[in-house]
Amino acid sequence: MITDAETNYLFLANCLPKKQNAFYNRFERVLNDCKINFGLLPNTKDIWAVDYMPIQLDVNKFVQFDYSPDYLKSKKWSKSITNVSNVCKEINIRPVKSSVIIDCGNVAKGKDNVIMCDKVFKENKHIKEKELINNLTELFEVEKIIFIPSDEDDIFGHADGMVRFVDNDTVLINDYSKEKTSLKRTIRLSLHNAGLEYIEVPYNPYDNKKALDAKGIYLNYLQMKGVIVVPAFEMKEDDEVVKLFENVFKGQTIKSIESKEIAAEGGILNCITWNIKK
Repeated sequence: MITDAETNYLFLANCLPKKQNAFYNRFERVLNDCKINFGLLPNTKDIWAVDYMPIQLDVNKFVQFDYSPDYLKSKKWSKSITNVSNVCKEINIRPVKSSVIIDCGNVAKGKDNVIMCDKVFKENKHIKEKELINNLTELFEVEKIIFIPSDEDDIFGHADGMVRFVDNDTVLINDYSKEKTSLKRTIRLSLHNAGLEYIEVPYNPYDNKKALDAKGIYLNYLQMKGVIVVPAFEMKEDDEVVKLFENVFKGQTIKSIESKEIAAEGGILNCITWNIKK
């Protein structure tokens, strides 16, 4: 599987400049400063590109899942679902298609392993758990899939705001010291059983007025080859996170960008980006 750290080209939804113009202008400057090559995905209906676009396994190999999450079942939100097949056709990508229901923000990608929240089982009740696990392991072409509990307050059930790979042996996780003991214990146990070490990252969404707001969740960063862009929220944790990342990802360029307006919509940097290796 292609990891984020190996990617060298970035796509953003073409509706992002219109829906979040001020943020897009700031982000464009950061991407240019970091010398990140990027383009816009055509015919998109929402800005959360990582959720509906395929997973890249190799330079010319992609897997496209069924993007029909339960939180978009209403008529109001179903109209916001992008036709991924049309987008892929426009950018000359021919993915292998799977009928498994996954929004790919729930896929934390390692080289040989994948971490997902257990919401994938809820979304695919029509498939037996063992069959689903075997199916996903084959589709992702990894040795194993590690499942962690979904955060009860997160309607999306996405792993990308809870855990990210540093390398094959180590992950970053949120500092859940203020969360329920059961959540902390189960996540740590899942990682321990998988043989993974973890590093805690500051986490402070506690003053957010809406449950949807992702402000204070720093794990939803953009990672590409040699570069990491972390969200900032005008909070005291902003500087702490940058210093931590500079220590963890030595030799890489670490940038930050004010992200409060997109966080208020329910996602941050990993959510709006689809980065691949060309």
